[in-house]
Amino acid sequence: MSSLAKAILLKTPLSSLLIRRTMATGSSPNRVFVVGVGMTKFEKPGSRDDFDYPDMAKECVTSALTDANVDYSKVEQACVGYVYGDSTCGQRALYPLGMTGIPIYNVNNNCATGSSALFLAYQLISGGLSNCVLALGFEKMQKGSLASVFSDRANPIQPHVENMMEIRELTASPMAAQLFGNAGLEHMEKYGTTEEHFAKIAWKNHNHSVNNPKSQFQDKYTLEQIKNAPKIHGMLTKLQCCPTSDGGAAAILASKQFVEENGLQDKAIEILGIEMKTDPSSSFKDKSCIKNVGYDMAKMAANSVYQKTGVKPSDVQVIELHDCFSANELITYEALGLCEEGKAGELIDRNDNTYGGKYVINPSGGLISKGHPLGATGLAQCYELTSQLRGDAGPRQVPKARLALQHNLGLGGACVVALYGKPDLKQAKL
Repeated sequence: MSSLAKAILLKTPLSSLLIRRTMATGSSPNRVFVVGVGMTKFEKPGSRDDFDYPDMAKECVTSALTDANVDYSKVEQACVGYVYGDSTCGQRALYPLGMTGIPIYNVNNNCATGSSALFLAYQLISGGLSNCVLALGFEKMQKGSLASVFSDRANPIQPHVENMMEIRELTASPMAAQLFGNAGLEHMEKYGTTEEHFAKIAWKNHNHSVNNPKSQFQDKYTLEQIKNAPKIHGMLTKLQCCPTSDGGAAAILASKQFVEENGLQDKAIEILGIEMKTDPSSSFKDKSCIKNVGYDMAKMAANSVYQKTGVKPSDVQVIELHDCFSANELITYEALGLCEEGKAGELIDRNDNTYGGKYVINPSGGLISKGHPLGATGLAQCYELTSQLRGDAGPRQVPKARLALQHNLGLGGACVVALYGKPDLKQAKL
């Protein structure tokens, strides 16, 4: 076990992490902590016509500030993520909370938008530019499958679709379901994975969401119901696909100095490492549907986090990953190093992705059941993992959770992987 993992699991100081960071980067970046989180309940688009994105922002940011016991006036910069909206929705959302003149950055990285806002906020503190930064994500979506908004300009997903069409026949199914469903079909053909493996993932996530009051769906299904739901594409049934959703989530990030000056040690969860990667050339040139939907991005980002922190995948207890479709959760097990390539089916059969197994993956219910308001998803993952490491997750609490991993993916593309840790901050200063 790595020295960092030992430090966290044994509740000892994390000086070894600082040494590893210095060795890996040539410098010692400022430590970054999540000190407050908040989110709205995720809901079907249009469920509440009077619940616009400024209302979502007010609810989740106020919750995060209250959680941190921090006044909005102490926020020095804000990174705001959303996909569907005009250019300064971030300002429109935050001005009612306080027109303090701070820089507000509007962020869009498709489905990785929320974690991209988190990544930017992390950099501002890690680089010593700020001591308290807000990361906010929200989305007010249209009902039904995702569709292009602009028809008079190049579509950023066009290269991915054309690459897929060189490998698989185009069908009438929703495009996102084809892209990810074909990755699942490739895994079946290459490694012998079965349709039941994919169904078990959705079964698990729907069961997990029963204990999440902020989940869009809280219905429990049998495995047979998952398997026999209407087919969408390939092995994917309706209950293996994430819905469109409305909702918001927020996190208050702070420096070591801010945590100590404001007495937030009991609240602080450290972001031990976070990396963003975009598509390498192999995403297209290798003519693989699995790589076409971000496998190599995820693997690169995860490996970079592991290298810089000294943590191994096996050190982690709880994971929130981007299960936009059950097929993507399955291939991501391998990209994150949770099992060997081609062995995801065996991990599922051992129940090593749920309570009682090696990892608890998507205890929130994941995108499939919790919902997927694009700009909010990455910050909702941060909310869940922070709650888990604090021991505040109630009936979905993962026992003895000390290290948590986050994976958020956007086609086009971007992938963010983050590692969170719970140091023992009660006995001494950070």
